[in-house]
Amino acid sequence: MPERPRAAWLTIAYVIVMAFFFAQVEIQIEGGAGWATSLPTWRIEQHWLLDLFWGGRAMSGYHAWMFPFIAMIFHLPFFFAHVWSWRLQTRAVACIMQFWIMEDFLWFLLNPAFGWQRFNAVDGFWHKHWLWGAPIDYWTFSALAVGLYYFSFSSRR
Repeated sequence: MPERPRAAWLTIAYVIVMAFFFAQVEIQIEGGAGWATSLPTWRIEQHWLLDLFWGGRAMSGYHAWMFPFIAMIFHLPFFFAHVWSWRLQTRAVACIMQFWIMEDFLWFLLNPAFGWQRFNAVDGFWHKHWLWGAPIDYWTFSALAVGLYYFSFSSRR
């Protein structure tokens, strides 16, 4: 197998494994109360910025700290290797997008309080916008991630 496709598939597989482990962590933290609805943290339920940047979902203290933490994890190789490029940055952003989509989906599937039968707009009420049986974020960020992966693994230099 040529190096670039192999590297791309290994990256995608590794991100899925990371999402699996983090989904398990969140299941232990949240139980059956998704989107940190029962956690002892502050929440902002409505704000126009949440509609613009957060898909209308509530912002909690948990999410305010967790999202940047995960982004920092995906940027750690830049600090280890002392290297940065637009190509690597697009790969990191694609990985972050893929990670959150997979982590969220696996949270539903693996959570004993949810499962496949409760992967819907009624039970996953914190996802405000659904399309074709999934949160619209899954579709938009998947398309963006594919484009970013393509750019970051393309043979152009």
